[in-house]
Amino acid sequence: MEYRELAVPGAWEVTPKQFGDPRGVFLEWFKSGPFEQAVGHPLNLQQANLSVSAAGVVRGIHFADVPPGQAKYVTCARGAVFDVVVDIRVGSPTFGRWDAVLLDDVDRRAIYLCEGLGHAFISLEDDSTVLYLCSSPYAPGREHGIHPLDTAIGIQWPSLARDGSPLTPHLSDKDADAPSLSAARERGLLPTFDAVEAYLANLRA
Repeated sequence: MEYRELAVPGAWEVTPKQFGDPRGVFLEWFKSGPFEQAVGHPLNLQQANLSVSAAGVVRGIHFADVPPGQAKYVTCARGAVFDVVVDIRVGSPTFGRWDAVLLDDVDRRAIYLCEGLGHAFISLEDDSTVLYLCSSPYAPGREHGIHPLDTAIGIQWPSLARDGSPLTPHLSDKDADAPSLSAARERGLLPTFDAVEAYLANLRA
C-alpha cells in the first residue's frame, strides 16, 4: 500500500497492492498501520457511507465545520469517478488549490482528505459505486457546500465518460444552489487554517 501526498496538504492518494488469480482479485483498501504512518494519527471511524451515481453526476464540493470536521477515506468499488479535493482553509498557503485522483475498479486507489478540506467527484460511468469511511457522523447543521463549477476554483472536470461519450455535469438542487468559494468565505462558512491545524495537532497527540 503506497501513500502519495497530493498538491493539497492533508490529502493523500492511496494505491493498494492487488492479488489476482483465476478466482478474481483480493486487496486491502484500508489498513491502519500504513495510514497512521503516512497521516500521523489513526482514522477515528464513525460512519461508513455508500453512493451510486449515474454518469455525469457531480457530488460536492462538501465540507463540515471544524471542529470536529469530517475526514474522509474514499474508494470506488465499481465504475469510475474523478475525485477532487479542494483547499478551503482560510489562511492556508494553498487556499483555493485543488487536486484530483481517478478512483476506479481497475487500479482501485483510494483518497484520504483530512478535516477542513472540500470534497467532490464526478461519476465517469453509470452505477459508479463509491465507499466513504468518515471520521464523524453526518450532522446537517454543520455541513456546507461550495458550487463545484465555481470558475474561481477552476476544477477541470472531465468532458468525456470512461467509454468516450460526452459527459454533462448533473448537480443536485442543493449543490447547484451552493455559494461560490468567495461567497462562502464572506459568510464565514469556511474553516480556518489555524483551527484545522490545532484540531489535527490534538489528533496527533
